[in-house]
Amino acid sequence: MKEKHKKSLMYLGYTLIVLLIFFFFGWLGHFGTFKTFITSIEQSTFDLRQTLITKYKKPNKDIVILAVDGATYEYIMDKYGYWPISRQVWADVVNGIEKTNPKYIIFDMLFVKPNLADIQADNAFVQSVKNNNNVYLSMNFDNYEDAIRQSQNLDPKFKLNVKEGNLDDNGFVTFINSRMVMGDLAKATKNIGIVNINRDQDGIIRNTTPIFKYKKNYYPNLSLRVAMDYLGVDSVSIIDNNLVLDEKHKIPLDMTHRAILNWYGANGTYKHIPLWTVVRAIKENNQKFLKDNFENKIIYVGTTATGLSDIKSVPVEPHLAGVELHTTFLNNILDNSFITKTSIEFDFIVSILLSLIVGYLVLKTQSVLKTFLFLFGVMAFYTILSVYIMLFFKLWIPIFLPYITMIATFVLVYCEKYLLKSKDYEQTYKLAVTDGLTQIFNHRYFQEQMIIHTDNYNRYGVIFSLVLIDIDFFKKFNDTYGHQSGDCVLKQVAAILKKSSRISDVVCRYGGEEMSVILTNTNKQEAIIVANKICSAVRNNKFTLANGEKVNVTISVGVASIGIDGNTPQEVIEYSDKCLYKAKESGRNRVSYDA
Repeated sequence: MKEKHKKSLMYLGYTLIVLLIFFFFGWLGHFGTFKTFITSIEQSTFDLRQTLITKYKKPNKDIVILAVDGATYEYIMDKYGYWPISRQVWADVVNGIEKTNPKYIIFDMLFVKPNLADIQADNAFVQSVKNNNNVYLSMNFDNYEDAIRQSQNLDPKFKLNVKEGNLDDNGFVTFINSRMVMGDLAKATKNIGIVNINRDQDGIIRNTTPIFKYKKNYYPNLSLRVAMDYLGVDSVSIIDNNLVLDEKHKIPLDMTHRAILNWYGANGTYKHIPLWTVVRAIKENNQKFLKDNFENKIIYVGTTATGLSDIKSVPVEPHLAGVELHTTFLNNILDNSFITKTSIEFDFIVSILLSLIVGYLVLKTQSVLKTFLFLFGVMAFYTILSVYIMLFFKLWIPIFLPYITMIATFVLVYCEKYLLKSKDYEQTYKLAVTDGLTQIFNHRYFQEQMIIHTDNYNRYGVIFSLVLIDIDFFKKFNDTYGHQSGDCVLKQVAAILKKSSRISDVVCRYGGEEMSVILTNTNKQEAIIVANKICSAVRNNKFTLANGEKVNVTISVGVASIGIDGNTPQEVIEYSDKCLYKAKESGRNRVSYDA
């Protein structure tokens, strides 16, 4: 029962260790530098998982990219001599593609100012947008002061209808200025969405903002506006930090009101159709080419050439064309496949459970190698599990926090376990070498120490002396006063020996009423002085018996020194024993050092 109670206390202690670890990390979490460090590592684990699972995900084949790639840029510069290209080209492209009945043509490009040198081209592009209600244009928000650019009130037709819920203001959602498309285009269509992007502190884009606040009104992300039209939705609701489009489609928002994107792959995930090939096909009236590439397709128009600066870093690709951000967002909406980050409370619970498992395995396993294998096994299993959870359940569960807490738990519990083992060993050893009655060392320890001290003398010349003690007439004393009183005397004599000796000396019960003191680094003359001091201390002491009676006791003492009276443990013991015998023959209550 006592052992069971001890184990219960031990497990309670290890549980407290785990909780203390979490309180410690919780306290560290209040420091911005530590929080940033944890966040950056966790984000890196997200990137790795996203990279691993992209091969198991299929992008929407109806989404294609009309790309201003490197070859197109060279074609434009050779043919027209400048960039941005004339809007007449865009008008021709829109009109040409529209003949194939595409679902949508979405420009991830900003048409902000009119080209005063080519108004006719501008008018042609405006007319193509006006004639086709499936063309979508982009704008963005920023926080420029009115002194730089006068903020303007936007036409109500561009607003997003939020029928339920609200979002708190923050730097990812709320802006004070806008960069609107040129006026004639704004009048020609209501299909305008926002293309702002947000980077994390490490410069990587993992999230996108679905809706924005400007002058107290909500406005949709470009891809959200497309998705709403695709799904036939004219309003959204904000419920439990989810942006709900309809019963089957919702966008989970994180604490910053952004959506975590679920990536389908790196550059080229979506089919890229170079703009120059389309321009050529339109001029050649190659309807087969146009129809094969654009019929019933959702077409994003954007730059992919590195020199045009619309290149982003994302979890699965360090140099991704910006237009693929918007295609990924739209694909996530249609697939309902956004990533949801677990709450900090969930993260702590998972970390605590894993740490308790690791602590339990450390406690139950005796092999050091096995404990390390268990730790790495748990970490590997959890890592693989986190990948599958992200793939199948679209959940981002933590890795780094459980890792550091598991390792911290492993180290602390392991240290505590083996510290206790060491203490248990010390306690067991102490019991094995201590005389239970007198609480001084026993005969076994005496023999060990004699060997050790003799070896030190032979190797390093460290001398020692042995004092052998016998209580006079002890058998007669037991017969007269009883064994309980005899035990009392043995305890008190042992206490006097310890008091009269140095810490470095070894006081032992040699056997029965005989005791010994190994005097370290002590020559014979010094040993004789110590022996007489002990003999006198016993003689002058009043010993209390079991019945409270006080009596006098005397001892006989024999002294021997290494190198003088013997060179081996046995020789020194024998010489000391002969001196003791001589002291007894000479009348007891004295010290003898000459056999």
